[in-house]
Amino acid sequence: MRVIVEVMPKEGILDPQGKAVMQALHQLGYDEVNGVRVGKRIVLDVNETDAATAIKRAEEMADTLLANENVEGFKVHVAEEIA
Repeated sequence: MRVIVEVMPKEGILDPQGKAVMQALHQLGYDEVNGVRVGKRIVLDVNETDAATAIKRAEEMADTLLANENVEGFKVHVAEEIA
């Protein structure tokens, strides 16, 4: 089963990568952009058949290693199968 962990800076936390991307977009003429947040998307292939168990384990992984709870939040979901 494939599980996705999306990690983003918490609201109110400075995001220097997001700021750099927004400045670059403005230099390229995309002035309509007024905010950018840059995060991580982590794809886990796990040996699990139960979605709830896979999500719970991935949340434990995010709490333990994948996200810094002081400055980042995360969301976990099972990847949709592409036919």
